Amino acid sequence: MFTNEPSSLPTGKADFLLAASVTKTCEIDGITQAGIPGMISLTPTLDAEFITNGKVFSLGELAETPTGVPTPAIITRAVHNLVPFSSIEILDLGLVKLPQNSTYKSFGILPSESIATGANIDARSVFNKGFAYGESYELKGSYLILAESTPSGTTTATATALALGYNCRGDFSSSFLHVPSGIRDETINKALSLVKDEMSNFEKLSHVSDNMLLFCAGFLMSASKRFHIVLAGGTQMAACLLVADKLREDVLMRVKHENITLATTLWVANDKNSDIAHILSLLSYTPNAIYTTFSFNDATIGVLKKYDEGEAKEGVGAGAALAYAHANSVENAKLLEEIEYILYSM
Repeated sequence: MFTNEPSSLPTGKADFLLAASVTKTCEIDGITQAGIPGMISLTPTLDAEFITNGKVFSLGELAETPTGVPTPAIITRAVHNLVPFSSIEILDLGLVKLPQNSTYKSFGILPSESIATGANIDARSVFNKGFAYGESYELKGSYLILAESTPSGTTTATATALALGYNCRGDFSSSFLHVPSGIRDETINKALSLVKDEMSNFEKLSHVSDNMLLFCAGFLMSASKRFHIVLAGGTQMAACLLVADKLREDVLMRVKHENITLATTLWVANDKNSDIAHILSLLSYTPNAIYTTFSFNDATIGVLKKYDEGEAKEGVGAGAALAYAHANSVENAKLLEEIEYILYSM
């Protein structure tokens, strides 16, 4: 089910969609390190600008953790430099600032509130917008990579899965090496206290989820009928599959799972603090799920080695970008060289 077989990706060029979203859960002190402290809500905007342009405009520096680990966007951009995607488009699913010099599509979706006090999302509306876009999306390449940038998204993903009845509380990863489990558990418990048994699935999701999960679940359900989608990400995107699977009875449809591959990184696959394989085992079908063997073991820029130690791990499509590079015969050494060139040039 979960294998190191990146060559199983479809052949040819891939469209790249980045589902960029802000949940104000990210403003809870200490819950995430996916960005610059005090400006974490800008991370999706900066990621969008960087994968599109190779540089950022909305701030003077790239998003990085407090220990200096750069965003996984550097991996995705390096892959694009070597084997360009057929297109890159940003999905504005509730950004605090729109990305500059980037092709984006907005859907009238605002940033969601903190799940600790209620996300305040019209879950059905956001899901329907994703479904409609999946029906209308015009594929430019051979298949689609669907990625995300949603700081504190593993927290909202955990709350989402638990609210829908899945038993996977300890299975979600974090951008931290040492997961801030106290803060995260407290936030999740506050969110779950807002959910009542008599609520519908969409009502529950309106309290505890985020726009990225809901939109992408809808998108997957319709778009998978027409073309292959590589779901780019770790436990957050695994949660997206859980949402789509749970909603199949509500919308009388399910994803065409034969047309979906989840692709993540070695760092998520080997993470001792999470269990993506168990999350995927909760689906009503056996999904296609892969990871690559790329690591920063041979990096000359020391801070990159923190990925191998367990920081950052995934995001902005890094896992699928690595698989895409492998499928297009890009050697790991060449990719590492490109990533380091990007960082030296900044």
